[in-house]
Amino acid sequence: MATLANTDLTLLDQAKRTDPSGKVARIVEMLSQSNNMMKDAVSIEGNLPTGTRATIRTGLPTVYYKKLGIGTPSSKSETTQVDENAAILVARSQVDEDTAELNGNVAATRLSEASAFVEAMGQRDQETMLYGSAANPEEYVGLANRYSLLSAPNGDNIIDAGGSGSDNMSVWLLGWGDNTIHTVFPKGSTAGISHTDLGLDDVADAAGNQLRVYKDMWKLKNGLVVKDWRYGVRIANIDASDLIAATGTQASTAATAVIKLMSRAIDHIPNMDSVNMAFYANRTLLSHLRVAALANSSSAVTIEPALNQFGKTIHEIKFLGVPVRIVDRLINAEARVV
Repeated sequence: MATLANTDLTLLDQAKRTDPSGKVARIVEMLSQSNNMMKDAVSIEGNLPTGTRATIRTGLPTVYYKKLGIGTPSSKSETTQVDENAAILVARSQVDEDTAELNGNVAATRLSEASAFVEAMGQRDQETMLYGSAANPEEYVGLANRYSLLSAPNGDNIIDAGGSGSDNMSVWLLGWGDNTIHTVFPKGSTAGISHTDLGLDDVADAAGNQLRVYKDMWKLKNGLVVKDWRYGVRIANIDASDLIAATGTQASTAATAVIKLMSRAIDHIPNMDSVNMAFYANRTLLSHLRVAALANSSSAVTIEPALNQFGKTIHEIKFLGVPVRIVDRLINAEARVV
C-alpha cells in the first residue's frame, strides 16, 4: 500500500492557500515562466509506439545532359532512417480527503494544485527540448546537444558569437514544419498534457495508519525530430557580460554583435515561406534588442515607434519580420561551443 509522504499536500499547505473567507485563495504564480517554443512547434503523431522513424534524404540523384543517339544512365537518391524517441514525463499528487474538504470546495483545491503541475511539466519539457541529453535515456535529445560541434556537418548552422567565458548563451532560429523540425508524440497517444483523476484511495501514513486521499496523475509524451538540420540555426557563445555592457564581442561595431549574427542566421534558412519561423532568446537578450531598437530608431519620442523596427508593440518584438519569443529556460551559463 502507498505511504503518505512529505511531498503530499498537507493541512499546513492547505492553510497557506486559503483566504480569510475560507475559500481557496488565488495563488500568485511567482514561479511561472515564459517558454514559448511549444506555442510555435508543429506536433505530429509518430509512426512508432515509442516515437517515430523519420526518413531523411541524404543524397540527390545524378542528372545528365543528354547527347543525341546516346542513352542516359539510371541514378537514385540516397536516404537514411532515424528513430526518435518520445519521452514520458509523469507527475502525481495526493491530498488528504479531510484537508481537501476543509473549505467546502474539493474541486477548487485540486485545481489550484493542478495549475502548478502543468507549469512544472511545461518548464521541464522546455528544458529537455533545449538541453536534453542522450546520456539520460529517459529523456529525448535536445537542440543544444544536436547543434553542439562547429566541425560537425550541421556546424554550418552554428554561428560563433565569440564568447569564451562561463556566461555564454544562445539564440535559436527555428523553422517548424512537418519535414523540417517538429515535436512528436507516440503512435496512438495524444499531444499535450493529459490528466487522470484517480479519485479517492487508501494510503498509509508514516506510522502505517490508513487514510483516504484524493489522487491525480499528469502525463506528457513528447519528443523532438530534426528532419532537416538546415532549418535550425544556433547563435552560440554569446557572452552575457559583453552583451549587457555592449562591449568586447558585443560592442555595436563588433562583427560578432548579436544583431548582426541574427541577420546572418536568417540567410541560413533554405525557404522561410514553407515553415513557421521564430527566434528564441532569454530575457537578457530580449532586453538588449529593445535597447538596440531605441538606440537605432530615428523617432524615439515614445516607446512604441522606437520598437516598431522590431515589432508592433512592447509585447511583441520582431527582427526583420521574424518574431522573437521569450524562453526563460535558456540559460546564461552554457559551455563554449567549439
